[in-house]
Amino acid sequence: MSKSTEPPGPAQHRSGQQRFIIGSSDSALLAELARELAFDAEVRLLRVLGAEDAPSLLVVEMSPEHAEALEERLGPQVTIEPDLPLEPLGHGPRSAMRKTIAMAGKGKGEDEKSRAQTSRETKRQPDSLRTGSDDAESTPEPNTIKPRRQRYMLATKSPMQLMAAGVSEQPISPATLHQMLTEDSQVQVVRRLQPARATLFSSETLVSEIVVAEMEVEYAQMLRHQLPQVQVERDHLLTYTTTATPSARMTATPDRASAESLLLPLGLQTTISFLVQGPSANPLRDVTIHVIGTAGHFQAVTGSDGRAHVTLFGDTPQSVQSILVMPSEGHWNWRLERPALMTGRDNVITLRKLSDTFTGFPGQQIFGWGQRAMRLEQLSPTFRGAGVKIAVIDSGADTRHPDLKNKIAAGKDLVDRTPTGWTVDTVRHGSHCSGIITAADNGQGIFGVATEAEIHICKIFPGGWQSDLIEALDYCIDNQIDVVNLSMGMPGYNNLIAQKINDARNLGVACVVAAGNTAGPVNFPGNIPTVLTVAAIGKVGTYPLDSGHAAEALPANRDGYFSARFTCLGPEIDVCAPGVAILSTVPGGYAAWDGTSQAAPHVTGLAALVLAHREEFRNEFRYRDHRRVDRLFQVIKASCVPINIGDRNRTGAGMPDAVRAFEPIPVEAAADSVQQGILDEIIKKLIEAGLTPAAGMSLQQLVPAQASPVSAGSAAASSVPARPATGVSGALAQLDYEMYSAGLAGYGPDPLS
Repeated sequence: MSKSTEPPGPAQHRSGQQRFIIGSSDSALLAELARELAFDAEVRLLRVLGAEDAPSLLVVEMSPEHAEALEERLGPQVTIEPDLPLEPLGHGPRSAMRKTIAMAGKGKGEDEKSRAQTSRETKRQPDSLRTGSDDAESTPEPNTIKPRRQRYMLATKSPMQLMAAGVSEQPISPATLHQMLTEDSQVQVVRRLQPARATLFSSETLVSEIVVAEMEVEYAQMLRHQLPQVQVERDHLLTYTTTATPSARMTATPDRASAESLLLPLGLQTTISFLVQGPSANPLRDVTIHVIGTAGHFQAVTGSDGRAHVTLFGDTPQSVQSILVMPSEGHWNWRLERPALMTGRDNVITLRKLSDTFTGFPGQQIFGWGQRAMRLEQLSPTFRGAGVKIAVIDSGADTRHPDLKNKIAAGKDLVDRTPTGWTVDTVRHGSHCSGIITAADNGQGIFGVATEAEIHICKIFPGGWQSDLIEALDYCIDNQIDVVNLSMGMPGYNNLIAQKINDARNLGVACVVAAGNTAGPVNFPGNIPTVLTVAAIGKVGTYPLDSGHAAEALPANRDGYFSARFTCLGPEIDVCAPGVAILSTVPGGYAAWDGTSQAAPHVTGLAALVLAHREEFRNEFRYRDHRRVDRLFQVIKASCVPINIGDRNRTGAGMPDAVRAFEPIPVEAAADSVQQGILDEIIKKLIEAGLTPAAGMSLQQLVPAQASPVSAGSAAASSVPARPATGVSGALAQLDYEMYSAGLAGYGPDPLS
């Protein structure tokens, strides 16, 4: 009896199994491997990308041990990479997208439970913290949140201390200091600490009486400056902590609670109630409230009554460092340091409308500050990007939005794989990026940069995997997309994704990538050389000073531009673009967000205009190859206006200028010092590895004799005159050939050159 050739049913997912992507340049080998894995009980074949008889990638589930054995058996013929989940880059202030420690629901049952918990917590509070009546039938007055004063300890300095510090002013007595502070309307004296009796008459005592008082930070700084006879020190809350390490001394920030290793007392939890409303006291729903304490980051979302309840674990109202309030749409976000929070009553937050800042908005259409900064509004009104295809690989796009309706040509849902899933954007991220690129010129809302470009949506968030990103890039290649917007990033490196991006480049698909929002090294794939990587900048005066946007501002230059605190940085940054307080479309309306995710679409839109309306892309660079992409990136970088903030790793070549992008730009631009340094380093390493003919080879000797930007199947190919390739681009092309010839990872020689 012959054995059945039917493959067994799919293997059940077992603990320890992981997803992997398998690729190979030999499609026949990959097809044979797919048939083999279909019968392997230890492997679950999830998807075959490409043709069945000539696949490009396999997506499988198997144990890491099985993957290692498979890779060892097949050797360099295949590449096996982990297939990891994808996440969009955070939008808004960095704290808005960090991991949640506690999340309160907004259903009725949970609201009642939270209110009951609040009641219990109120009774447990000391009398000094109780602000409402104990009478259960009374309704406490709501608390409008204001900045909380800081607590300080103040003590007079002795004559010996003043002399040692070189202070010439006469010392003041503890009684005089206490009287001064008591009579000062800017100061609230909490108590006086008398010295121990044993030290009353000791000449070695440095601190006599201490006055504990509360005041604004700025006022304490002023007192310290004007009264050098007085010691002014912060009065910090005590915590249960282990031995302090360097990491334990890190200052807590909105996106990172203090790194101190806390030993939290059992049962230490407090519930705080919030009421979020608009200027006319109307309740606002779906507002996310982030509370950042010393022990963690807590959040909740408001219900239809505008209320939310946040339960703190290991923190108290007095230890809360800041709160950030993120509306879903229509309002500015709001941030407050050291909030004075109350228990047992609503803490009221009133948000400003976007229309308070933008007159007539959204009924009156406006240009964003970022578009004006890049001089996009100064281009000819005929420059709309017609004939160029743009793909937004993100979380989908709300095609019902007035500014996006009839603006999206096609799309693909790579998460749930439903026909119209890409039109649903639960994350709102893709809709925001799409609005920056293509919002309709319809007399309302906002202007898109390239309103007549053909837009495609590839949905990979939430729930997408790295293999889905590869499939999205294949979609872009198949549909001859010109520019891809990738407002996403991830740690580490994935060789298969890098190779796919290079494939796209070789076929004329340009990828514009956000640098990342972690304030550290540039994320992948922004750290590979085949993409255009965009960092974020902001401008003073484009947002309310009490908003979360203000917290992202580093020192500004004389023109008011600053590098965003959250932006990733490094030598991989090509350009910077507006990415703080960027107004764009979200399901249901409009919102102002922060992020390199918002900076990248500005550049994507400009790239589309350059391809559509710069003459050379209809002539010399009309062919879909890597030269077209490289020239596009060169034009954008050459158009940049430097943003002088003292750190090129944050700004790259500067901010692209739309008007300059249509001025004459030499095809072989001279290399700047940064590019030259990178090139010299590559040459040095190649010489050390013995990959160049001689150690004394000069830059000019590395430049190939000629190169020609022709394409396969072109009847005019032979008639195109050879163009000398000089400078950095020619040298890099030759280095690329050297690496390919040596069997190293490289792009390989262009068979058409």
